[in-house]
Amino acid sequence: MILEERPDGAGAGKESPRLQGCDSPMQMRCSQLQSRRARIHQQIDKELQMRTGAENLYRATSNNRVRETVALELSYVNSNLQLLKEELEELSSGVDPGRHGSEAVTVPMIPLGLKETKELDWSTPLKELISVHFGEDGASYEAEIRELEALRQAMQTPSRNEAGLELLTAYYNQLCFLDARFLTPARSLGLFFHWYDSLTGVPAQQRALAFEKGSVLFNIGALHTQIGARQNRSCAEGAHRAVEAFQRAAGTFSLLRENFSHAPSPDMSPASLCALEQLMMAQAQECVFEGLSPPASMAPQDCLAQLRLAQEAAQVAAEYRLVHQTMAQPPVHDYMPVSWTALVHVKAEYFRSLAHYYVAMALCDGSPATEGELPTHEQVFLQPPTSCKPQGPVLPQELEERRQLGKAHLKRAILGQEEALRLHALCRVLREVDLLRAVVAQTLQRSLAKYAELDREDDFCETAEAPDIQPKTHQKPEARTPRLSQGKGPDIFHRLGPLSVFSAKNRWRLVGPIHLTRGEGGFGLTLRGDSPVLIAAVIPGSQAAAAGLKEGDYIVSVNGQPCRWWRHAEVVAELKAAGEAGASLQVVSVLPSSRLPSLGDRRPALLGPRGLLSSQREHSCMTLASTWASPRPLLSWSRKAQQGKPGGCPQPRAPVKPALPSSSKRPGWL
Repeated sequence: MILEERPDGAGAGKESPRLQGCDSPMQMRCSQLQSRRARIHQQIDKELQMRTGAENLYRATSNNRVRETVALELSYVNSNLQLLKEELEELSSGVDPGRHGSEAVTVPMIPLGLKETKELDWSTPLKELISVHFGEDGASYEAEIRELEALRQAMQTPSRNEAGLELLTAYYNQLCFLDARFLTPARSLGLFFHWYDSLTGVPAQQRALAFEKGSVLFNIGALHTQIGARQNRSCAEGAHRAVEAFQRAAGTFSLLRENFSHAPSPDMSPASLCALEQLMMAQAQECVFEGLSPPASMAPQDCLAQLRLAQEAAQVAAEYRLVHQTMAQPPVHDYMPVSWTALVHVKAEYFRSLAHYYVAMALCDGSPATEGELPTHEQVFLQPPTSCKPQGPVLPQELEERRQLGKAHLKRAILGQEEALRLHALCRVLREVDLLRAVVAQTLQRSLAKYAELDREDDFCETAEAPDIQPKTHQKPEARTPRLSQGKGPDIFHRLGPLSVFSAKNRWRLVGPIHLTRGEGGFGLTLRGDSPVLIAAVIPGSQAAAAGLKEGDYIVSVNGQPCRWWRHAEVVAELKAAGEAGASLQVVSVLPSSRLPSLGDRRPALLGPRGLLSSQREHSCMTLASTWASPRPLLSWSRKAQQGKPGGCPQPRAPVKPALPSSSKRPGWL
């Protein structure tokens, strides 16, 4: 559930009147769902109109105070749109909003909303580039361009499941193919990519394809957070799936932070991505705690299990304290939602109090028979700075000492839970999340009941100070790289040929058709490699030399059949089948590389992770042209950080001379 304010009346309203003839409960339910969808669509249209007006004012004004006011309005509209679209997706998937498949009371999580974007016309620049550079009719690739546009349209509203992740990764992989095929350090597509900040709703635009790739990668991480938050964590299996989802989200944000730089929107800045990564790891740690044996099924006398739960809770509290410190510091504090910071603070206090509660249970209800297996005092509790002598066992031997120390821990638990409720009441958005208050209040009632059980009227001894609990976990979550290979498919512009040769980084000349006849010694050439097949050598004075074929040419057509993707054996078989009549060939000759003009940008600036580069040699494969849309440097891909990183997506190649294709076949004369 997204912790942001909802628009008044969103998803509510009068029930539609019963349609004539719709008497069955199923028909009534379908009618009500359709009515709710219609109302949500109306709300979305209204919010989009408000966002358009606010965006126009934001771009037009130069008054800083007006821009701050408009930015606040954009943040509000962005939050409403995320809520409405999530509610609409839940209706479409058959999930009742507000229900998560279980009646168990669990602490709510923080999912991220997806970045919004505007429509994009790929047709004009791609057709122009195909015609100018590749020498083919751009109109003949209309179907491929429509497929790319349809994929981009579909990935804007992915389902909150694995199918949605596959859709986003499929588009991300196509962007990698586009970058490798159509872009060079000196060339951009001339398109403006428009994206809205996920945290603030402020628009940003750039000509850099890296901005598009980074935004899609951010949405992959955000979708992982939504999948994790939707899991039923009251069972061990659901908690495990939630841990996996939050680890993937943290890995995605880490990948984005390490490989992309100079983002024009706050949500993709290094500080924000670092905070989001910490938040996801803390939520994964919380799911690890929830996946342990439920306290209801645990024997009250099991001291060892109670102490382990206490240390697990202390570990979760330590993670959330670190996240709260990060969120409270500028610049993250300036654009991170206040409700998120408040929730993290509440969780830090709640889990710290929960740790003291479990220690109190171990002290008061623990069985002496298990003391031989218990850890030492130093292994469970943090020692004060002034403490020098070693401590004894974790549990006192005398029952009265146990009772007194148990009361001390219960007192700290009660104070922490009351503080969590106070912090919860201070945030207006959190006050609407009754589930969170119910969880803390329920734990507080258990602590008060246990404290009343231990308290005695004749107890005049001053309660000792309970020590802090040592954080410890049996499973430390780790950030996991997103499975970018799961949406990997063929290159949409596969017909243009293999990327090793047919890309904007290379220049070539199409030669032919050439009629090649067989002489006494054959054709007089040697072929090598696959896709495309390379002419490795030409015998001087042979038929191939007389026809004008040269070493280093690539065969792209045999007897009118395109063979850019043919294997070595297929080309050889086709030539051998030609007989005495010979064969008609088309080849391409790779030309020396030179600076290529940019489409839509005549003054490119070479930018990298550290700003302007001293030479093109150290320039990464994703350097991009500048744009007037943002005063910041461009978002760019860091090649240094990319090296050694696992990933299944196709990565762009450096602008070097194409290598000769290798083949398991030994070259032979034809």
